[in-house]
Amino acid sequence: QVQLVESGGGLVQPGGSLRLSCAASGTIHSIDAMGWYRQAQGKQRELVASITSGGYTNYADFVKGRFTISRANAKYTVFLQMDSLKPEDTAVYYCNADGLRRWWNDRAQEVWGQGTLVTVSS
Repeated sequence: QVQLVESGGGLVQPGGSLRLSCAASGTIHSIDAMGWYRQAQGKQRELVASITSGGYTNYADFVKGRFTISRANAKYTVFLQMDSLKPEDTAVYYCNADGLRRWWNDRAQEVWGQGTLVTVSS
């Protein structure tokens, strides 16, 4: 059973910073990409940022220049550094693993974390 465990959410004032972490555990052979999505109340889930196994990063326009996605030396751990936070960044942030294979010839699957709440408010 593969799990994604997120941490780092919380309450922060506008202009502040938070760092989210996500670690994948279980039997894992490879993951094509890991990323962060968010879902604000009453809105659809949307991509925030992603990073491939090769290190290629992709950001939503609304976070470019403010958020940074990175990987730890340990495999299958990603971070989201969020700076200059705005009230509109308030949402539940979900970690995602795409193209996850438990062994070399396993079918690729997508796995989601349970989500962590980020609230930006004064």
